[in-house]
Amino acid sequence: MSQSRSKLFVAPGGWLGLLGGGQLGRMFCHAAQSLGYRVAVLDPAEECPAGMVADLHIRAAYDDAQGLQALAERCTVVTTEFENVPADSLRALAARCRVSPAGDAVAVVQDRIAEKSFIASQGIPVAPHAAIRGPEDLAGAGGELFPGILKVARMGYDGKGQARVANREEAQAAFAEFGGVPCVLEALLPLDHEISVVIARGFDGASVVFPIARNEHRDGILAVSTVGGNESGAVQAQARAAAQAIAQGLGYHGVLCVEFFVLKNGDLVVNEIAPRPHNSGHYTIDACITSQFEQQARVMAGLPLGSTALVTPAVMLNLLGDIWYDGQTQREPAWDAALAVDTAKLHLYGKREARRGRKMGHVTIVGRTLDDARRDAAKVAQALGLGDVGHG
Repeated sequence: MSQSRSKLFVAPGGWLGLLGGGQLGRMFCHAAQSLGYRVAVLDPAEECPAGMVADLHIRAAYDDAQGLQALAERCTVVTTEFENVPADSLRALAARCRVSPAGDAVAVVQDRIAEKSFIASQGIPVAPHAAIRGPEDLAGAGGELFPGILKVARMGYDGKGQARVANREEAQAAFAEFGGVPCVLEALLPLDHEISVVIARGFDGASVVFPIARNEHRDGILAVSTVGGNESGAVQAQARAAAQAIAQGLGYHGVLCVEFFVLKNGDLVVNEIAPRPHNSGHYTIDACITSQFEQQARVMAGLPLGSTALVTPAVMLNLLGDIWYDGQTQREPAWDAALAVDTAKLHLYGKREARRGRKMGHVTIVGRTLDDARRDAAKVAQALGLGDVGHG
């Protein structure tokens, strides 16, 4: 190991820190602990998915000075589990320990206006759009932006804080409904499908890219990801290059996901960036040599990045709390029937209460071919009442 590399190296047994206690943090804990690391999680909840399995749960707000100090004193490196953690908390931690990713990089992707400006500055296509800070911006928005989607600039996720608008009047009404907060108005594009690219970039600048996932969303929430044989070579090359350029341009260290629209004419447009492991990358746990969560731990610990090679094609099904309900009656999903499909790998997140729309887990179905995985995924979906899994 080189001298420059050794300055970054954290030996197994050391502490890695995490802001956020959700399911992404839970899966990070499992991966980091399998490498021999201990994990401290800072989250205000009394009980949270990551806190249940972490070696230490610091119960504090994300901007609590004492909590952040306790996390920094315990951990050599700290990361974030979700993009809306205060960027200033990451900046404060950076004065005491190494942080992955940096607060400045996270701040860019926390604001859709700044995010789109950054992506465009890298020469990467984004949808035609306009920043909306007041009613006058909507009044002056170009006609080419209608029909469009109005999105709040901050704190929107999983389809929340978004409204389809056919014209200026509907946009004004949606803007008022959102409370007049800054928004982005995007033109609706002739979409064929959506894909995502997960990339890991080390502190030494080395990076690896995972196989591309083709994604299907329902009500703004990811429902199905399929991996292995979906995309043309040209689309894959363009998406990988764009993701690498974005990570490098941000000075990003850690795991990053870039979501793309693939248009009907084959053009590729960036939708948004997630500065963390991503729902569409969960398939990597069961289908790749190295998972996205292990890569996150490797980056933090200064370890070489692992292979992202796809061992087997896969279909990932998101499990929302809806499947716990039959009408108004709550019941346990048919896990035994789902796992009678012997290529299915179930991951539940330890959440006590199932609510409609709440992410409760996922199941990844692997196969010798993608057709095999799709066939088995249809059986799992039927057993759990998930509906049609699509064809990718």
